[in-house]
Amino acid sequence: MRDVERKLLDRVDTQILDILQREVQISNAEIARRVNLSPPATHTRIKRLESEGFIDKQVAILNPEKLGFDLLCYVFMSTNIHQAKELEVLENTLKTMTEILECHCLTGEYDYLLKVIVRDRKELDSFIRKLNRMGISRIQTNLSLREIKYSTVLPISED
Repeated sequence: MRDVERKLLDRVDTQILDILQREVQISNAEIARRVNLSPPATHTRIKRLESEGFIDKQVAILNPEKLGFDLLCYVFMSTNIHQAKELEVLENTLKTMTEILECHCLTGEYDYLLKVIVRDRKELDSFIRKLNRMGISRIQTNLSLREIKYSTVLPISED
């Protein structure tokens, strides 16, 4: 963590964040027990961490295969768009596309990397056709054969 953030967060704050990112449904009382604080003090800290933006959101992570999403793809994309307003329109459109789980603006050979999930090849074909209609100049799609590691846990613990 950056030094400025370390000054804002003490060891207990970091412990609370680490516990929450691993076990979001844990009770406030259990967190308090683990960090040796009272439940009201723990609750106050969690609310402060939320209000200061250290906790972005709390979500349930679903199992895509159980819900019929069989293809996870990584799409590298280049565009000939260079004007700020046109890029903003493109990026806002990408944000609305439900198939896109993540979208990153890149340096290097490609402009964007998309993490895309679809049910099957037909949905993938439809998705790529949507991208083509947006004026994308180059698309490279890689299918994920299997997941080796998936984590949302940031390495903040000092253990």
